[in-house]
Amino acid sequence: MTDAPQETPPTRPGDAALSAFRETLAEVLNLAAPRRRTVDDHMFRAGRTSFRLQLFTAPGQRAVAVATQAEEELPSLTNVAESCVSAVWQQHCPDQEMPPVWIERRFPGAFDEEPDFQLVTFSETEPYRVGDPHWCTISTEQIVHLVGGQVAEDRGEGYVPPEPEPEPEPEPRFEAMALWRLAQPHPFREECMSGGIPWWRRWIKRVFRRHGGRSCCWYHSGDWHRVNRMALAALSRARHEGVKADDMTAYADEYGVGAGASEWERLALRTLYSLGDAIQPSGSGYTSNGFINGQHRVQAMLDAGVHQTVILRYTESDSSAQ
Repeated sequence: MTDAPQETPPTRPGDAALSAFRETLAEVLNLAAPRRRTVDDHMFRAGRTSFRLQLFTAPGQRAVAVATQAEEELPSLTNVAESCVSAVWQQHCPDQEMPPVWIERRFPGAFDEEPDFQLVTFSETEPYRVGDPHWCTISTEQIVHLVGGQVAEDRGEGYVPPEPEPEPEPEPRFEAMALWRLAQPHPFREECMSGGIPWWRRWIKRVFRRHGGRSCCWYHSGDWHRVNRMALAALSRARHEGVKADDMTAYADEYGVGAGASEWERLALRTLYSLGDAIQPSGSGYTSNGFINGQHRVQAMLDAGVHQTVILRYTESDSSAQ
């Protein structure tokens, strides 16, 4: 009776990569030798990035570089490993044929409280240039064994955190806006405003526009069609002339005077271009879900059948925009 042939266990996904990592790590650990820390630069710079560089060297031995970086430093060591290795190789060990063994640590880690050191190897090397990086984990104990002494794991007392970039201040911008894009207004304290009209009444008012004033309140006492025609014309001309949003109240009033606006129309026009009183919808983009300011005027415009008005937004757009 013969023995059954032995089956080869199936290869799991990732086994080949894991085996390659172990082989690479073993090759690097074979370079272990007593070395001396000859460089400890807490703010070494390579291009646009900075990190703490510890360089361990010994006569006849390949240099070992340990780079540590804080999370807020950009670009990260991972993203610019090639240029960092090249800079260290050229500046600190230019007489060596091979780049320094490269070990990096960026903290705090995304998932671990104590992120691991990473050994980075490169398939492509030529004088002062490396490429095709590969990463595998290396422990602190293995690094100590490799360099023959203690290795600092932190960023160093000489680390100078980068200045936080200032948040861009939102800038006021006046825009033309169709009233149907705005949310349904819900005005208060005015009995003549019901807080909303059904779609069919809006359609009737767009066809049969009301231009005359009413005596019920200030909002209904003037011609919003004429005011908005002046407002839109002033906006178009102001953009052409590069007028800033902060100066639009006076600019619109001057335009109204030139257009023969009445006192009520001048006041209404100024409110549309006042940073404190302008119609300001809430919500982002062109989705309006309410109002920060302007519900009474919008309701009065809807009651009159106005199609388009001017609204105020705060954006991060170019400062020259209106």
